[in-house]
Amino acid sequence: MAALAFSVLVVLYLLLISTSISAHALTGMLPMDPVDPTPPTDPTPPGESDGVNVTVNGLTGSPSSSIVTLLAVTLLSVAPALLLMMTSFTKIFVVLAMARNAVGLPSIPPNQVLAGLALFLSLFIMAPTLTEINNIAVQPFLDGSIDISRAFELAGTPLRQFMLPHTREADIALMTRAAERENPATPETVPMLTLIPAFMISELRAAFIIGFVIFIPFLIIDLVVASALMSMGMMMLPPVMISLPFKILLFVLVDGWGLIITSLIQSYAGGP
Repeated sequence: MAALAFSVLVVLYLLLISTSISAHALTGMLPMDPVDPTPPTDPTPPGESDGVNVTVNGLTGSPSSSIVTLLAVTLLSVAPALLLMMTSFTKIFVVLAMARNAVGLPSIPPNQVLAGLALFLSLFIMAPTLTEINNIAVQPFLDGSIDISRAFELAGTPLRQFMLPHTREADIALMTRAAERENPATPETVPMLTLIPAFMISELRAAFIIGFVIFIPFLIIDLVVASALMSMGMMMLPPVMISLPFKILLFVLVDGWGLIITSLIQSYAGGP
């Protein structure tokens, strides 16, 4: 009897719970009275908004630290392109790579070593230009005396003065015709978008000329060794195995790296 009474109580309790849940569900499904719409608010006058404001300059007129950080990150992202296009890096790296191939060692020194050497030689050659950019553009911008657009304009002047003497007029004319523009009246009026690719073309041309001169003596060694092997009937022996030590010896005796680096530095002392 006690078990039967307990079962009846459990069933009644479950029925009460299900009834209350159904009542709540039905209550939530009943339609509610309509709510009056919220009246529109007047627009906030300019300068009185509580939204997000972006401040370029700080209280003293100098750029805020967040803007300087943003510009630094942006510059780091485009620095490789600027280094390749507007400095002497391209010419130096191509010449060093061609000298390595002329000796007959396509992977020695490795590309990381050549790139590092080209980078520091570029910094050495570009030191006066970079110093001038820092003095007339970077430091005044950090002091708050000029805005960012004026800083970029001032920074472009030393770069233009560096690139123009080493750019051929034929390459500038080529890019001007490709852009379907009128010929510039003076070199100073050449647009940067025309000057930069023309400068790169001129640098590649000069690098290949220097590379051709470097290849000549090593080519002569290869011809002499190949002729000697042919005359001795040793046609199955690769001439490179015999000529490579002689080419390395010649490169060391004439101080090849010193001559190449000296020629590269002197090529930027004057015009092309």
